[in-house]
Amino acid sequence: MTASAFRLLHQGRTATDPLVLPGPWDAASARVLADAGFRALATPSAGIAASLGYEDGATPAEEMFAAVARIVRAVDVPVSADVEGGYGLSPKELVGRLLETGAVGCNLEDSEPDGTLRDPLRHADWLAEVRAEAGDALFVNARVDTFLHGSGDLGEALARARLYTEAGADCVYPILAPLEVLPALREGIEGPLNMVGDPDGQSVATLARLGATRITFGPGMQRYAMAATAGLAARLHA
Repeated sequence: MTASAFRLLHQGRTATDPLVLPGPWDAASARVLADAGFRALATPSAGIAASLGYEDGATPAEEMFAAVARIVRAVDVPVSADVEGGYGLSPKELVGRLLETGAVGCNLEDSEPDGTLRDPLRHADWLAEVRAEAGDALFVNARVDTFLHGSGDLGEALARARLYTEAGADCVYPILAPLEVLPALREGIEGPLNMVGDPDGQSVATLARLGATRITFGPGMQRYAMAATAGLAARLHA
């Protein structure tokens, strides 16, 4: 599937039909999720980091791109890759590396590894360069970190979101926005709205009802799997 076809999966979503994109952290988990019938996948940078033995945000770019490429090769469904803040690469190099992995989309966050929010105007300019380099070959999901690292101010989050969509982002991801502000985010943001759900599935319906049209899980699935493995280990070691 091309990025254009992946983009179409995001269109026409309703409160009862969000696009749910589970997050594989390696080739084996990707196969499980694709075999379950999901039409596309979205890798979590934190989940991949944990699988490679790194803290979140500490995965070297080479290893992240290699991990994404292994996931893409393992499945027949499209994969979007969380590549954090772009690893300091130029837009041209970043787009080139992403396309080399076979990914059809990417998450790009607007904060530095230390949690400092980037200047929104400069970040929007950078996103515009990424869009110019990628053309229609990548679906760009612009993460807004106002609720994760910033003040949590709704107005600031909306202002950032508008700048990023104007710069060419296909989707906006105000990560960890409180449930009570989702209707306002939905009203104030054009296009698909990505929110993070819990892997127990109970949050998917709630997030969709409040306005999310795309739901991902961050490292939640990887952590759920590790908790299940720890439980099994405890029983075997008893």
